[in-house]
Amino acid sequence: MIKSMTGYGRVEAICDGRNIVVEAKSVNHRFLEIALRMPAALYPLEMEYKKKIGERFKRGRIDVSIRLEGDGAEPSKVNLNLEVARDYFDVLTRLKNEFNLQEPIGLKTLISFRDIFTPPVETQLNGDFLNSVDKTLQEALSMLVNMRQDEGIALFSDMQMRLQTIGETMGTIRSRAPQVVMEYQRRLSDRIKELSAGFELDVARLAQEVAIMADRCDITEEIVRMQSHIGQFEALLQSDEAEGRKIDFLLQEMNREINTIGSKSNDVEIARQVIEAKSELGKLREQAQNIE
Repeated sequence: MIKSMTGYGRVEAICDGRNIVVEAKSVNHRFLEIALRMPAALYPLEMEYKKKIGERFKRGRIDVSIRLEGDGAEPSKVNLNLEVARDYFDVLTRLKNEFNLQEPIGLKTLISFRDIFTPPVETQLNGDFLNSVDKTLQEALSMLVNMRQDEGIALFSDMQMRLQTIGETMGTIRSRAPQVVMEYQRRLSDRIKELSAGFELDVARLAQEVAIMADRCDITEEIVRMQSHIGQFEALLQSDEAEGRKIDFLLQEMNREINTIGSKSNDVEIARQVIEAKSELGKLREQAQNIE
């Protein structure tokens, strides 16, 4: 079943006298974007954590915050690795001389290299503590996933209801379409009789005009495609995969078909049904923006 891209999860744990707090929240986004904030002591694990987060989600902006609270959790100072800093400076100086660059090498450039700063020895974390951090992160992500699934169920119910309404409007349009041609034939016949003042009606010519009108306003193909799209939409809602982009595309096609039906038909009742369907499609598009 579909999942929402909106959710929140927060888990706290205690290990070695420190409080581990992990918060994870997500909002809708066209692609997957991960933002991770954590203490300097956990910087070496940043890529590993981002990989684990990426394995749980397909779309959305995921914001994760890891905080360590308690004794020794927040270092009062950091260590400067002068040897690494000198290496960076030497390399940058060679690069500057090689290409005859005029821009000076300043502090702003050097501090952009994160590994010249290291956490104090007392804040470097042992394996058991890191395992607790990882476990807390996974629990927070699971809570986030569950909330996205719960909201996905609500989205599923709402979208199913709107698809059913659109299906009913298409059924009304399908049954009304043949009557439009018959009514046009009757109106045209009455009008010709009125204007011909008793002259004999050319039945063949009348039939030709009716056939031209019927061909011009034929919406059979659009109705068939629209009903096919509805069936595909319902199947995507049942899927366990991330189908948000497919649903976006399908809604564009459905909107195109209903617009074509509206432009071809010259009937008040069909026009009313088209307006109703377009209203429901607009609401579906709004909901689809939040589907993973």
